[in-house]
Amino acid sequence: MDADYDSKQVMGQNSGRAIIHVDMDAFYASVEQRDNPAIAGQPVMVGGLSGRGVVAAASYEARRFGVRSAMPMMRARALCPNGVYLAPRMSHYREVSRDIFKVFEAFTPMVEGLSLDEAFLDVTGSMRLFGGVRAIGRDIQQKISRETGLVASIGMASNKFLAKLASDAEKPAGFVWVPAEGVSAFLDPMPVGRLWGIGKKTEPRLRQLGVLTIGQLRTAEPEALRSALGNRTEHFLALARGEDERPVSPGRAEKSISHEITFEQDLTDPREMKAELQRQTEAVMKRLRAKNLAARTVHLKIRDHRFHSVTRSRSIRTASNRTATVFKLANGLLGRWLEEHANTPVRLLGVGVSGLEAAQGASAGVDRMVDQIEERYGDGTLTRGLALERGKRGGRS
Repeated sequence: MDADYDSKQVMGQNSGRAIIHVDMDAFYASVEQRDNPAIAGQPVMVGGLSGRGVVAAASYEARRFGVRSAMPMMRARALCPNGVYLAPRMSHYREVSRDIFKVFEAFTPMVEGLSLDEAFLDVTGSMRLFGGVRAIGRDIQQKISRETGLVASIGMASNKFLAKLASDAEKPAGFVWVPAEGVSAFLDPMPVGRLWGIGKKTEPRLRQLGVLTIGQLRTAEPEALRSALGNRTEHFLALARGEDERPVSPGRAEKSISHEITFEQDLTDPREMKAELQRQTEAVMKRLRAKNLAARTVHLKIRDHRFHSVTRSRSIRTASNRTATVFKLANGLLGRWLEEHANTPVRLLGVGVSGLEAAQGASAGVDRMVDQIEERYGDGTLTRGLALERGKRGGRS
């Protein structure tokens, strides 16, 4: 779809910038449909397949049944019992994502990735070479389709806030431009909950004030809004006017990398927990080394059978990307938790690293060898002892 929003009123826009937000439509599910034509056009759900799994992505055919991402998979199966249910292939999705980001980088170096399937692009400096923002947006959408066989929704505006809303306005295959003179026509009819930061607690307070739409918020008296918005009143009024001065930050450093699993059946055996922890540590460290990073802090997350969650961490003096180093620290944190919570069933276990910085020198020989072999033959080709034992027993979601 192709839309623009024209009105006669300019609402505080920095018309000197040209920002594009690209959001791939139902990315994981669309990749699966592309790779397997037999399920094209069918309702496809990707996510954890156990009773405790959640939907990571739902095709648009599945959404007609009411299935949405982050929904419990059991609920999705009840809504769409005849759908296609698939476990995610994250390494494959990352490969496809790299192809998509190469398309972005052909038009501008100013690319801020938000996830595997979403990014902001500042094309202000590219328009002299490639044409106006709409021409660039159309070229990006078509080039993604030609080179990957996937569909992207494109939002274009003078700032990130508006471009993000625009990409979501006409999904799937959306193509929406919000010119400076069309901001109020675009924003005003939207529910006030579409503003970033207006959550489940704040929106009912605004409704009590009779503020249901962004336009009503924009024209309301600031003092009347303070009972609902407090000291963020001016911030939300600026958004309601379509104002957002945040720059696109290319190559923004990743702050942390983590991996966690909710088990199909609660774990009570410490050896199984340690085996699962090793498997997760291997996954995290492979991603860390692929980005040529090292970490200074190791985090452990545990949720017990009563849904009580704790996070513990430990820092090291010299940043590392060695699997053995990080596993030793994570295993120590787990061991202390087990001493304090003997025989407590564990529902979720996760490990992560933060304090990331550029790696100094090469990875350890064993880690480097494992990475190279798995890069060639696929994830899981080589697995260390404890993790292999855990894999044989199964129970992961």
